[in-house]
Amino acid sequence: MRAAGAVLWRSDAESVEVAVVHRPRYDDWSLPKGKLDPGETMPVAAAREVTEETGFRCVLGPLLSDCHYQVRDTSGALADKTVGYFGARALDGAFQPNEEVDALRWLSPAAARDLLDYPGEIEALEEFVRLGTELTTVLLARHAKAGKREHWRGDDDLRPLTPAGSAQAEALRALLPLFGPDQVHSAPRLRCVQTVQGIADDLGVRINHEPLLSEEGYWGDPEASLARLRALAADTGTPLISSQGKVIPHLLGTLAERDGVSLDDVPSKKGSVWLLSFRRPAAHDVSTDGVPLLVAASYLPPPPATD
Repeated sequence: MRAAGAVLWRSDAESVEVAVVHRPRYDDWSLPKGKLDPGETMPVAAAREVTEETGFRCVLGPLLSDCHYQVRDTSGALADKTVGYFGARALDGAFQPNEEVDALRWLSPAAARDLLDYPGEIEALEEFVRLGTELTTVLLARHAKAGKREHWRGDDDLRPLTPAGSAQAEALRALLPLFGPDQVHSAPRLRCVQTVQGIADDLGVRINHEPLLSEEGYWGDPEASLARLRALAADTGTPLISSQGKVIPHLLGTLAERDGVSLDDVPSKKGSVWLLSFRRPAAHDVSTDGVPLLVAASYLPPPPATD
């Protein structure tokens, strides 16, 4: 059984507060969360549950710790349940008591920790505190399905998405706005551009070509390509980048190793996305030369495409 939720936070110049909700059915204090609907992805479920339980819209940030425990299913048998939590910045909204949640408290992280009833949620909150809120999100996507290179007779730079790939691109068009992208970058390959064209259209922005994040550009100068990724992370905003399968694993693996982020594997299926969180280094970080450091990386598998 899968569920999703969030550490919903807001801040002013002096403090950060997180939302804790009371559920009368269980008489507990918890983070906003709920089960995935059929065919729903974790990010969609997390954002939906935040709005349903708190009344606030949000922008999702890093994926935090999972919470694992057992519950009774409809037959009364024990079933394993896993809840994935995101950090989520509150936007507009207002809380209204409802059947599921009758109270919401905005608290300091320390006070929220004392109030929460579940150890797994406390772990997610502690990871949120460790990462902090001064983060830049970078969305690094692999282009959607475009058939096989050996079956395409024209210029490979012009190989387009297949119908299945176009459906994947539409699924990403629905999913990725939850993370608040405001700029779109792409390797100069038609399939890469087509994967994110719909999102760029919705944002009303042009797609910036990134030759260093194509296969030829990356393997011609991996260090320059890595520097370009850091430069995008250093800029203001939330960049979405569409790249290629022979770039992403090596690029991200190198970045993670240098910045001290542990990754067991770097999968990169067509239509998948890596959710990357960067922050500027503090004195105790790996680097102090002013470039943004990767502090968290989570793989989002290709979302289910709809007809």
